[in-house]
Amino acid sequence: MRRAVNDLLGAYDKLIMDPVHGGIPLYRHEIQVIDHPLFQRLRNICQNDILSLVFPGATHSRFLHSIGVMHVGTRMFRAMIDAYLRERQLSEQTDLSLNQLDAIDYLAKTIRLGCLLHDSGHSSFSHQFTQARKIRQLMSRPGRFRDLWDGVDFTVYHPCEPEELEHEHYSVRVAHEVLAAVDLESAGLAAVDVIGIMETTQVTPSDTFCSHARTFWEFIAGEDASSGAIPEQDIPQLVLGLLSSIVSGEIDADRADYMLRDGFHSSVTIGGFNLDHLLSNLRFGWDVSEPWMGLAITPKGLGALEDFVYSRYQMYRKVYAHKTALGFDWLLREAINEVLEDPENFAWIDTCLSNMIWFAELTDNFFWEAFRKVARNKPDSDSFCIVNRVKLNHLDTRENLSSDDIRKHQQWLAEQLGIQANDVVTCSMRARFSNIQDNFNGIKVLVKAPITRQRSLKKITEVSAFFSKFGDGTITHFYRRPGATQSEWRPARSQSRSMHSTS
Repeated sequence: MRRAVNDLLGAYDKLIMDPVHGGIPLYRHEIQVIDHPLFQRLRNICQNDILSLVFPGATHSRFLHSIGVMHVGTRMFRAMIDAYLRERQLSEQTDLSLNQLDAIDYLAKTIRLGCLLHDSGHSSFSHQFTQARKIRQLMSRPGRFRDLWDGVDFTVYHPCEPEELEHEHYSVRVAHEVLAAVDLESAGLAAVDVIGIMETTQVTPSDTFCSHARTFWEFIAGEDASSGAIPEQDIPQLVLGLLSSIVSGEIDADRADYMLRDGFHSSVTIGGFNLDHLLSNLRFGWDVSEPWMGLAITPKGLGALEDFVYSRYQMYRKVYAHKTALGFDWLLREAINEVLEDPENFAWIDTCLSNMIWFAELTDNFFWEAFRKVARNKPDSDSFCIVNRVKLNHLDTRENLSSDDIRKHQQWLAEQLGIQANDVVTCSMRARFSNIQDNFNGIKVLVKAPITRQRSLKKITEVSAFFSKFGDGTITHFYRRPGATQSEWRPARSQSRSMHSTS
């Protein structure tokens, strides 16, 4: 109990200086997590694959992003606690019991570790790695998931085997491995609770979590809690969902950090938003009739939330989907495929993807060395283009073309240039902006009656028309492959990229 009080008052064991957030405090068990080889590997994985070929400052790593997400997640949770305490103070109900302090501390530390480990399963070049054709073949190999969990009961986190492996599944596996090597017992935490708030998992929380969840519910809900409107056995899963939304949701610590960090290192201003104002207007929300528990926002904070969403929209269009950046992403995926044509490289990556001991070796560095080797032997390779920054020659950009229209425009460009249609490369970004409206319907606006001060919740789209302005769209870039001439012929190459693949 004394440790919980000390930690809530700001006691920490180490301070990391971050260029975006400043000083970030760490507890002893978090230092142990960060020092683990599987977490240290994130130092050698760029947050934005090879975006630095277009925005030279964007060389920041998944390592610092993960620590930043932990910091923002902590700020989100504490901001909502602080707001609730201010409201309690106004009503002269300020006393907190030691059990309530202990519960708040437990949930806060669970959020911190969940945020810290949320991206720990990313491989070389982050999202581009899993989009390469040969990597998808490797990850979809039958038995891959069971090999990954060999000797470990994965049903604690996954009730059944996933049909297709994604980086989130690797994050869960890494988190299990790392937390097993950390002295969580002295911190009073349970690994199943931390991993339970990460994506793709479905867990039965520990007895300790269940006890703290009920205490927390009584603390924030007051009369709604004492009325018993929500069955006691349902409360832990609702609180687990609330914590999960802080790690990965529409207003989450991950998005908040990567927008600020990517904008800062890319030296663009469009990723900026007022994080302080947004956090100061977040609240715990619940509805006993559904039942539902999640994030709510005050009407005063809607402007900050709209800035947050629009900044993210602009970052995708102007930075992540920049015509030169998408062209290099295409070359990167093709270069990865080239490297895996070597049976030795193919076998090595296959081993790394099935064994946590060797997974720590899977970083950007391996592929950069492999690219250089291919480039030395094949000057006309995609690896040569990546190593020497030989970009695709951008020809045109069109929006909302059908597949047939893309092929027709590809053929027309080839005819105008006097080259084969297969030498006109197309890269499409499917921007599902309508999901913004759909997903934000899950976030409530906390409205208070002017006289009685009674609180009520409304769907965000009932209060703000801003979120209904977004619709689906497809941006297609057309490129001429380097060295393409009228006499050359290559197999058709085109790939699509979804807006949701960057995070």
